[in-house]
Amino acid sequence: MDTGNCSALNEFVFLGITDNADIKVTLFTVFLLVYLFDLLANLGMVTLIIVDPHLHTPMYFFLSHLAFCDLCYSTAIGPKMLVDLVAQKKSIPFLGCALQYLTFCVFADSECLLLAVMAFDRYKAISSPLLYTAHMSSRLCSLLVAGVYLVGLTDALIHTTLTFRLCFCGSNEINHFFCDVPPLLFISCSDIEVNELVIFTIFGFIELSTISGVLISYCYIILSILKIRSAEGRFRAFSTCTSHLSAVSIFQGTMLFMYFWPSSAYSLDQDKMTSLFYTLVIPMLNPLIYSLRNKDVKEAVQKLGSKRWF
Repeated sequence: MDTGNCSALNEFVFLGITDNADIKVTLFTVFLLVYLFDLLANLGMVTLIIVDPHLHTPMYFFLSHLAFCDLCYSTAIGPKMLVDLVAQKKSIPFLGCALQYLTFCVFADSECLLLAVMAFDRYKAISSPLLYTAHMSSRLCSLLVAGVYLVGLTDALIHTTLTFRLCFCGSNEINHFFCDVPPLLFISCSDIEVNELVIFTIFGFIELSTISGVLISYCYIILSILKIRSAEGRFRAFSTCTSHLSAVSIFQGTMLFMYFWPSSAYSLDQDKMTSLFYTLVIPMLNPLIYSLRNKDVKEAVQKLGSKRWF
């Protein structure tokens, strides 16, 4: 490609979700309600786990970080998207675009890996319940979470550096509602083969690691459950995994659909719809999954609601 006219860009302009002015107010209202729910539900989950001593266990420690990741990456995208729905010009500074993608990638990757860590935690809880807290010590839990964030940050820095060193010598219009790699590569006039290879390799490695970790953990979980003699005990043990399985299925299914769809069938409009789901809807679903199906969380909410604060 021709990179002779490569010059520094000060800003990008989003084409946004739609040009239809008739439905923008409706979309703004719906997405505002969804984002506010994301914000309140995930912040509430983190706060609840911090203030309730009964939730100071490894499982809820990881769940608080899952809620924190949901809160962070939805906030990296949501407010700007809402402003752009009603703004005349949907622009973002070049460095702002890089920062938005960096933040999104750090916490989306961290959530992906955190789901695998939570599967390992469920295996330990079911296979050796009496030694669970000893095996999953606070030090080990902290190290696992630190490792998750470190991998997420490393991956985000690699993709951000490789993407924002490219030349954008033609249009600065991004056919999307936030700064994601595929639409940015689409408007670049540089050679993007290295970027595509890195995306496939690193995302493939993270997805393979996560899915393998979850599958291996659940194979051992099933073997442990089969050793339980009573049907009631088996059911109770497996029921502790249903929320996690639901969260993994939704998140991983969306990610696999998003990043491993055949390039011949790829479209930016389809990309936008899928992105809406994992940036706004998934952060809304996770607190619902873990609160509606979790007795401890329900009791903690009731206890907090019945407290006299004044």
